[in-house]
Amino acid sequence: MSAVTTDKAAQKAALRKEALSRRGAISPIDRIEASLSLVTQAELLNLPLGAVVAGYWPIRDELDPRPLLHRLRELGHRLCLPVVAKPHLLFREFGTETDFEPAGFGTMAPGPQAPEIRPDVLLMPLSAFDGAGNRIGYGKGHYDTAIAALEGTGPLALIGLAFDVQAVEEVPAEAHDKPMDGILTESGFRRFPK
Repeated sequence: MSAVTTDKAAQKAALRKEALSRRGAISPIDRIEASLSLVTQAELLNLPLGAVVAGYWPIRDELDPRPLLHRLRELGHRLCLPVVAKPHLLFREFGTETDFEPAGFGTMAPGPQAPEIRPDVLLMPLSAFDGAGNRIGYGKGHYDTAIAALEGTGPLALIGLAFDVQAVEEVPAEAHDKPMDGILTESGFRRFPK
């Protein structure tokens, strides 16, 4: 590993820690209100009719996408959730009757009886983001490897979900980091120029 890569990894780790500390300081009531506010912004995402949207099951103090996902289903979108697998995340469809099971890291996901589908849109959790659409995940690389695999099979929209307090001035992006198409926070949806 080069000195530049090591330096960027250390910078990302520091930014991750700071942003997650700010996120952790949000009160439970404010966290719920922010999560609910996403529902009123669902149409702003301007997703193609019938798009397959991958959400996530929230852990710790993440922004909860479940109210937004419910609204997206009402708008006619198919929904799926990630499951940690090798060589990368896989995505299982879910509906109102789906049985969920523990899926690692404190998450829940549809069980193996649920069909695997390819998402058109990834709604992604993250630690930090900047104004250019760069994100810092949690350091495991699950989304990085999934994005690389999915982009090889067709178009893919990347939208981060975060609280405003997770914004940082600049993410030290590396060659393998894919910038997001947009970020949705409690204050609105921002598209990033490509």
